[in-house]
This record gives sequence, structure tokens and C-alpha cells, in this order.
Amino acid sequence: MKKLILATVFAAATTTAFAGGMSEPVMEAPVVASTMDEAAGSVSSLLIPLALIAIVALATK
Repeated sequence: MKKLILATVFAAATTTAFAGGMSEPVMEAPVVASTMDEAAGSVSSLLIPLALIAIVALATK
């Protein structure tokens, strides 16, 4: 009976020991939108696929 009471006391003590272990909240850095020239990016991104299509078309002839 003493062991059961002792086990209950230890179980109650360990659950309350974790309750006060709160850490400081971590704040994430704010998200900043970058401004890029979208028109120049879209033209250069189309040049490579068009060049590859032209090379394949010339190679099949």
C-alpha cells in the first residue's frame, strides 16, 4: 500500500514539474516581397525553350 501511495505522489510531482517549463515565444522574421522587373524575366525565360525547339526542328529536317 505504501508503494502505491509513493508511486501516486511521484506521478503527481512529475506532471506538475513540466507545467512551469514554458519557453519564450520565438517570433519569425516578417516576409518581405521583392520587387523584380517581371517583363525582362519572362522574355529571357522564353528564349531558351524557343531556341531548343528551333534546334530540334533544324535537326529533324
